[in-house]
Amino acid sequence: MTTPAGSGTGFGSVSWWGLSPAVDLQAESPPVDPDSQADTEHGTPELNVLLLGSVDGRHLLRTLARAALWPRRRFRFYVLENNMEAVARHVLIFSLALEDPEKMGLQERSETFLEVWGNSLLRPPVAAFVRAQAGRLARLVPEPDRLGEQLPWLSLGALKFRERDALEAVFRFWAGGEKGPEAFPMSRLWDSRLRHYLGSRYDARRGVSDWDLHMKLHDRGARVIHASEFRRWRDTGVAFELRDASAYHVPNRTLASGRLLSHRGERVAARGYWGDIVTGPFVAFGIEADDETLLRTSNGQPIKTAGEITQHNVTELFREMAAWGRPRAAQGDPGQVQGDADGSPEPAPVPESFAVHFLSLGSALTLHHKSCYKGRFQLLYMACGMVHLLSPELGACVAPGGRLIVELAQFLVDLRQEQLQGFSTRVGELAQAAGFAPQPGARRSQTFARFYKAGDSAPSHKDPAVGSGTPPPEVLAPPLEASNPRPEDLTQPLEGGTPPSEPLKRPSESQASLLEALVPPRESDPQTRV
Repeated sequence: MTTPAGSGTGFGSVSWWGLSPAVDLQAESPPVDPDSQADTEHGTPELNVLLLGSVDGRHLLRTLARAALWPRRRFRFYVLENNMEAVARHVLIFSLALEDPEKMGLQERSETFLEVWGNSLLRPPVAAFVRAQAGRLARLVPEPDRLGEQLPWLSLGALKFRERDALEAVFRFWAGGEKGPEAFPMSRLWDSRLRHYLGSRYDARRGVSDWDLHMKLHDRGARVIHASEFRRWRDTGVAFELRDASAYHVPNRTLASGRLLSHRGERVAARGYWGDIVTGPFVAFGIEADDETLLRTSNGQPIKTAGEITQHNVTELFREMAAWGRPRAAQGDPGQVQGDADGSPEPAPVPESFAVHFLSLGSALTLHHKSCYKGRFQLLYMACGMVHLLSPELGACVAPGGRLIVELAQFLVDLRQEQLQGFSTRVGELAQAAGFAPQPGARRSQTFARFYKAGDSAPSHKDPAVGSGTPPPEVLAPPLEASNPRPEDLTQPLEGGTPPSEPLKRPSESQASLLEALVPPRESDPQTRV
């Protein structure tokens, strides 16, 4: 049976990568107020950002990479996801980005990132890195003191004890706690998802792929995605083929997630792949570039593919991130330049500190009850899959004059144009009810909706950025609902001693459907579920 167009099941119920280009969050935040924003201990302005559903850390990485273009600022990122696997991927990605260059070179780090982040299958050396890093993180999570020493940027203090246990279990699974390919048979799971999604169109999947690419993604601004790379990803889940195709055969366990499913009348905990199978990881880093030459066309066709642009952007991002990985000369003197062994100074000063605070799952509804969060954030980012959480209570956590950025559903392939427009309208209604107003002077965008906290004077449109054409930040969003997978789509049940990544739920219960919550189906089209 063919899945009805516009059902949204292709994006899945778990999000692994963002559906919007990475943005510099400083470009989206209000101007620095030196009188009220200064940190009393260090005398440096702080930027406090709350991100709901950013899933892959791309906005945080770009913000840190471009920090040198702005006046000094201390960053405090508060990240809220709806599953512990996403939290674990955040931690793994950041630990990779900040890896010591003497242990792992720039090219190796960027290639490892691309494969772990966007490929269903890994090369053996990359899989070995994931196992080693996951084993290290699994040992650090239960020991806060050691964690603070080795990963000073990471804060898990807001997580509940059972969530920390679940996070440790995720890392242990990645480290190979359950041996053998059958622990997570990714190729079979991917093909099963495709068959379930396409139904009778499965044998014509190449034509379906070409239609989605040319008639949807290209028309919506992602023209650099090449047909061959998109087809390969649709068929196999391998988006970035940096070596010979035969080198990719180890399942990427970081794309596994656990769910409680009903099987023959019983509730069974199982792992599977319930992520995106229709859009791909090309949008986050592959359709925009600071170097405009990468976006040039010849005879109407882009000269670079999305994969090539992604590799270039990630390599440059990691190059700029190198300063954040350098040790500080003195903990109390963030501006002191770190010297080499022979006493020669570093070429650039160590930047201000940053911290990533992971909040408890489901805490979006209760943040306003804690005085420490009321009016704390200068910027609130919401992925399109988290928009149903936008409320006056959440708005109370944003400082007067603060900004709100909402990721729109522009690159959700399963949605028709009228559904995209309906979603944008609904976002505006929810933002207004939460105490926000459209941001004056904001450039028109099909990817993000921008608002500011009403009740204060209208904010100026731009911060005094060093660069003149800095694009506004774009944030990642969690995925849409998926129908319950069939039993054959599942991996073996979770071991009794391994807690699931969260209190496991059926996919239909794990996250409010983006379109069901925001765009009711038309009566004339009873098959549409949005």
